[in-house]
Amino acid sequence: MVNAMNGDFHQNFTRFFLTLGILKPQEKSKQPMTFQSAIKEGAIHRLMPRTGLEVIVSDYSFHQEHQMNISTVEPMVEIGFCLQGTREVHIANRQYEVKAGTCTLQLIEQVEASFLFKKEESYHMVGIGIPVSTFNHYMEKINGNNGASINFSTVLHGSCYRLFQEEINPLDMGMVKQLLEAIATNRMTNLELESMTLQLLKRTFQTFFPPPTNPVEFSQGDRAKLVQAQAIMIENMMTPPSLMELSRLVGLNDFKLKKGFKEMYGTTVFGYLREKRLEKAFYLLQNGTMNVMEVANAVGYSNPSHFAEVFKAKYGLTPRDFIRYRS
Repeated sequence: MVNAMNGDFHQNFTRFFLTLGILKPQEKSKQPMTFQSAIKEGAIHRLMPRTGLEVIVSDYSFHQEHQMNISTVEPMVEIGFCLQGTREVHIANRQYEVKAGTCTLQLIEQVEASFLFKKEESYHMVGIGIPVSTFNHYMEKINGNNGASINFSTVLHGSCYRLFQEEINPLDMGMVKQLLEAIATNRMTNLELESMTLQLLKRTFQTFFPPPTNPVEFSQGDRAKLVQAQAIMIENMMTPPSLMELSRLVGLNDFKLKKGFKEMYGTTVFGYLREKRLEKAFYLLQNGTMNVMEVANAVGYSNPSHFAEVFKAKYGLTPRDFIRYRS
């Protein structure tokens, strides 16, 4: 299993590109790869910000219906954001459909796959590929002591392929669009690309495999008070109460408040507040009607340097860099 976990999954992408008809399926280039066949048009960006991480930006279409058969050579995990086009794939006598507007998580063993592309349909996708060992590492970190129960093998459970799919949430869509703009204009360093793709990986894993909670110690009344505490923090984002003030407001002692909030929302009270502040800041910056200082104040950060620091830690770019790329 060690070889399977650490094998060169990049070969899977190389084989896919060769079968698809890429002129030169190079591994490291800032220039898009083009096709050598007249039945399709478009291009693919293939980027490797570091070893064990591959980012694929695909934008192409076929002039006629096209079927393509390939086999993978190494197990791997891939998350994808399908922005346009619906693609069908047949694996192990089962049909799967990747729909436009969805985020997917694919766990892939060594399989035979058949892809069906429709005539005159544009396919625009962003894919992030990682080896099995990286997926297992993330599962262990996300799920803490319960990480041993969720890994590549247990999720597959004897199958050769698993597909998880749901609509792309607005925050991830914004990050993907930002990523595409930066790649198209060649304005993103490898470090920035790595940071943003790792954020998307983590968010996707948490979407499909949320951290476990154990709320059995709390009554229905306690849980209602915790929901009330969450609402108070959001409503008072600019000037939030202290933990002791919040405890008095909802009628829970500070121990139950801290422990219950962590179990219900997966983070501390102020960790949750920080996430919601940054999500709101992202939307305000994306909207483009406010400058960085105004956004920082609107979400409760009086120190713009601290705001820039926590924003970059989450999204991989400072607020000013984000505005520049968006523009």
